[in-house]
Amino acid sequence: MTEEAPHLLVEDTAEGIVIATLNRPEKLNAISREMMDLLTEAVLRFRDTPELKVFLIRATGRYFSSGADLRSGDRRVVSPAYTGGSARGIRENHRLNLNNMQQLWDEMEHIEKPIVVAHQAMCVGGGLEMSLSCDFRLAAKSAGYAFPEGLFGVLPASNGVSRLSRMCGPHWARWLIMANKPATADLALTMGLVHQVYEDDVFEAEVLDFCRHLAKQNGEQMGAAKVAIELCAELGRDQGRNVERMANAGLMLNPEYIKGMEQYLKGVGGKKG
Repeated sequence: MTEEAPHLLVEDTAEGIVIATLNRPEKLNAISREMMDLLTEAVLRFRDTPELKVFLIRATGRYFSSGADLRSGDRRVVSPAYTGGSARGIRENHRLNLNNMQQLWDEMEHIEKPIVVAHQAMCVGGGLEMSLSCDFRLAAKSAGYAFPEGLFGVLPASNGVSRLSRMCGPHWARWLIMANKPATADLALTMGLVHQVYEDDVFEAEVLDFCRHLAKQNGEQMGAAKVAIELCAELGRDQGRNVERMANAGLMLNPEYIKGMEQYLKGVGGKKG
């Protein structure tokens, strides 16, 4: 009997990019407990290691992910009180169970470093909910998106409704969730669900180029921007501008900014002379 390959492959590049590859192609990259444990370990190491600058999630096979693995029976149970049997139990089960999905998706959203997800193929259910917690979503032409939970008469309740509605608005949330209609990569771009769509034959190279570009950006600026953007999305205009000023006050005291501006101004002055 051959040993099963790890459900997630993780490697670090010389540019400070962590590449996490979903590696269950024969199971359509269904999200297992092992995959969640390995992904959690990798995300937390990324969070806590200054030399690591960008986190990329990608996959192998004909699906990016078919969602949570509901057939394996390895889902983590927190407490018998939360296994169902009542509406409260089901709510708590969503929050605390599901192999810690909600906790990890929240942590990914809060980490002050860029997280990129690259969809080479169909991305549905829990795989799409994970992707909504990433900062950048890139798609190959052959990618597609759907929330199949509607087929069973329920909602995508591990951030699917809440994050999709914020990101794409109620208009497109109704399309994917209420109407239970899929979206092609091009439609997902129109919806605002993905940032860019690439031809399949250049997809992997374009994704890595984008991650290298992010790795060259100022880390303090990107961290502050990530927090400020989330706050401003929730606040009115005036309070949003207060967030801008507060964030910039710290950034403009950064020695890197001061040194960079001094060099820039000297260069401008030299050209004038």
